[in-house]
Amino acid sequence: MTHALTLSPPPAGPSDDVTLAASGDRRAFERLYRENVDRIFSVCVRMVGDRGRAEELTQDAFVRAWEKLGTFRGDSLFSTWLHRLAVNVVLNERESESRRRDRHDDGIEDLDSIPYGDVRPLPVPGLSLDLERAIAALPPGAKKVFVLHDVEGYTHEEIAETLGVTAGGCKAQLHRARMLLRRMLTR
Repeated sequence: MTHALTLSPPPAGPSDDVTLAASGDRRAFERLYRENVDRIFSVCVRMVGDRGRAEELTQDAFVRAWEKLGTFRGDSLFSTWLHRLAVNVVLNERESESRRRDRHDDGIEDLDSIPYGDVRPLPVPGLSLDLERAIAALPPGAKKVFVLHDVEGYTHEEIAETLGVTAGGCKAQLHRARMLLRRMLTR
């Protein structure tokens, strides 16, 4: 008597999960979520400096990803696409917040003068605690550009397009961030 050996299908890979999730498979999307949530949260917390707000924005990013998954063309890795989407969610939220503030404010207050409060950034492998604190203490504009350029690796042109500023303005903010960091870290 011979027994047929039945092999179970190999576990779904990331691209398989993207395809399955795009067709409405919630379990595949849950796997994508679990694989990427820590990285997306880390990006959000570095950009906003507030863990609670970063949690909300992380969830917003994944809701947006679920809604827009059908637009993912596969030109880049899913994680790259998701990262870009999360950055856009944070930036859009800031823009909306700024518009709300402008409606309720006289518009004189400079965004860089708004304190962040008690900021506790996530540990980033390879970064010292002093550097993490210094990054968290940067003014919002300089911090955004520094994180997007020096931490996340975006070009000045990509950052300028995303933030709606010039590449020169982006370079100036990056220079400002680096000078402030140098000052804070050499005390």
